[in-house]
Amino acid sequence: MKTSYVSILFLMLFLGACSLSLENERDEKEHLLQEKKEALHKLQQEIDALETELYPQGKKEEAMLVTQLEVQPKKFEHFVEFQGTVQSDELISVSTETGGRMTDLKVREGQAVHKGQLVAVFDLSELEKQLAELETSLGLARDLYERQKRLWDQQIGSEVQLLQAKNRVERLEKSKEALEARLAKARVYAPLSGQVERILVHPGEVAAPGMPVAQLLNARKVKVVAEVPENYLSIARKGRKVQIDFPVIGEKRSARIDAVGQLINPSNRTFSVECYLDNPKGLLKPNLLGMIRLSDEQVEDALVIPIDLVQTEVGGKEFVYVIQESDEGPVAKKVYIETGIRQDSEVEVKKGLKAGDRLVRDGAYKVVDGQLLRLSAE
Repeated sequence: MKTSYVSILFLMLFLGACSLSLENERDEKEHLLQEKKEALHKLQQEIDALETELYPQGKKEEAMLVTQLEVQPKKFEHFVEFQGTVQSDELISVSTETGGRMTDLKVREGQAVHKGQLVAVFDLSELEKQLAELETSLGLARDLYERQKRLWDQQIGSEVQLLQAKNRVERLEKSKEALEARLAKARVYAPLSGQVERILVHPGEVAAPGMPVAQLLNARKVKVVAEVPENYLSIARKGRKVQIDFPVIGEKRSARIDAVGQLINPSNRTFSVECYLDNPKGLLKPNLLGMIRLSDEQVEDALVIPIDLVQTEVGGKEFVYVIQESDEGPVAKKVYIETGIRQDSEVEVKKGLKAGDRLVRDGAYKVVDGQLLRLSAE
């Protein structure tokens, strides 16, 4: 028990010493803080004395250099965009009707051809032999018919024999015409003017009747086809003006909607629109991407400003800085606004500004409300 009392006594003495040490350390820090405050107060008095000596009329705030933008009303449009592709109605296959082995190809891929130009020749030598035999038989049949007719004119022979001879001549003549028509199809001609996109059969190869020999494309008249969501059905009407942007080739075209699909796709709730374009230089290739821009909202006298001038507070309120005149010169005034439609890098201001207001442009994110400004001459 005596040992326990001694331990407790030593512990109490130790805690008391620690407490005294902490209290002394705190006193030293408070004393140091007081010295620093006194030094700062003295330094501030010296600064004030120098400023009074240098600026007896009071210190003038340094003006910030900025540029300005005058707000003027103009027509403002909002566009919706739909992705489309270039297509051609005149991409066809040139086919052989008779078939056979190709003996000669008169065109090559990429070549421009005109309507009626010879494309390929096929070997129909068997038909040529048949035609030669038929012509021999036809010559004999005509000779027999002439002989039978002379006899009939002399009232020799029967009328049946004359009719049979005449019938044989007519039948052989029709067979000859049919063979000649088949032989004419051994030469394949271009059904339209355009460009050879692809060769499908080469010389020496055998083609079946109706088999495509080559593909021809007439790209002088193309169309851009796009799928449009059904909620734009009221504005995507036939005859509406559109702008079509082809970003890959850096070209823009103005056009009209020439056709509107009558069927809404149940899987994605869209309908198709088509815009026809002239393509004399062939720049618009089938399957090229084209963005159709359609105006869905217009404001005639809108106050429009660059969207990057609009700033937003933490609470969500939007504001800009307007340049106002003061006794000391132009200053920045924080003005809350209400915005409307947005398009590309511009936004409509519905409330808060009026025509002729001057906005802080370059430097808008550096100024504060009431900031003295120096306007750039630019």
